[in-house]
Amino acid sequence: MSFLRTTVLPILIVTLFGIAFFAVSARIWLPGDMLAPAPLGCVGN
Repeated sequence: MSFLRTTVLPILIVTLFGIAFFAVSARIWLPGDMLAPAPLGCVGN
């Protein structure tokens, strides 16, 4: 159990932080029109 607490858990936390950081920073490289929410009129067409 101590192996999980000292090795696996920190790696998991750092990995999740890295994925979240990548998802947030990837918005910088998107074109401006993709940053806006999707228009509601296009749903179901």
